[in-house]
Amino acid sequence: MTALATPFKNGQLDEAAYEGLVDYQLANGISGLIPMGTTGEAVTMTAAERTRAIAVCVKRAKGKAKVIAGAGSNSTAECIDSVKAVRELGADAALVVTPYYNKPTQAGLYEHYRAIAKAHPGFPLVAYNVPGRTGVDLLPETVLKLVETVPEVVALKEATGLATRALDIVEKCGERITLLSGDDFTVLPFLACGGKGVISVSSNVAPKLMSDLVAAAKKGDFAGARKVQLEMQALHRLLFVESNPIPVKWALHLMGRFTPELRLPLTPMSEGNAAKLREELKRLKLM
Repeated sequence: MTALATPFKNGQLDEAAYEGLVDYQLANGISGLIPMGTTGEAVTMTAAERTRAIAVCVKRAKGKAKVIAGAGSNSTAECIDSVKAVRELGADAALVVTPYYNKPTQAGLYEHYRAIAKAHPGFPLVAYNVPGRTGVDLLPETVLKLVETVPEVVALKEATGLATRALDIVEKCGERITLLSGDDFTVLPFLACGGKGVISVSSNVAPKLMSDLVAAAKKGDFAGARKVQLEMQALHRLLFVESNPIPVKWALHLMGRFTPELRLPLTPMSEGNAAKLREELKRLKLM
């Protein structure tokens, strides 16, 4: 699955470029699309802009891929409203990041997801754990409690980058939750430890490579999957050498898909890193 970047043109959502990115993903084996996550710069977009981006994605992907729309907030009440919006737009599920900045306890994290589920019974929620950005870690014990008592939480995007974390969750929860990697560098070990897939940044740029990696691993072809993982490692490093989504938007610009526009406080990629990224895209025959 791809955490979609958002194209801007003259300060506005570039709908034509966005549709083109969705089409590129669908043509290259991607089974799920995630608009309005971290990579999509949702935090610097207005509610109306987020709504439009999700609507464009849902319409373009209808019947071809699942759409899991970002709806996270550090306010539980606001998150409930956001989930309502993505549900009404026709998304298949909502991606709900752990509340950031206010640093809730494990009890607070549990109550956050429980309150959202209670407000939207039966609507699938994908919890998203990314301590490096939020300052809080959704621990395996809390994941187990959610699995046992909040059936709407059907999946977890785990972005600690720890293979041991995947094992801990699988040990506690088994097959009762769909475990998705949120870290491009460790997709293969994560899948080997019981993960079912990945929500990827790098697949914006190289969807077929990432799709091939996951397909090989799920068939048990770990040698083939390892070959692709290693082939992509340099790309991963360059796509995260500066804050996401600075590099991935520059890569998409080099590929002729986007303007390089970002919204402050994000700034353009440095010249040295941009040159290295260009060479890697050429090596992978992506431009």
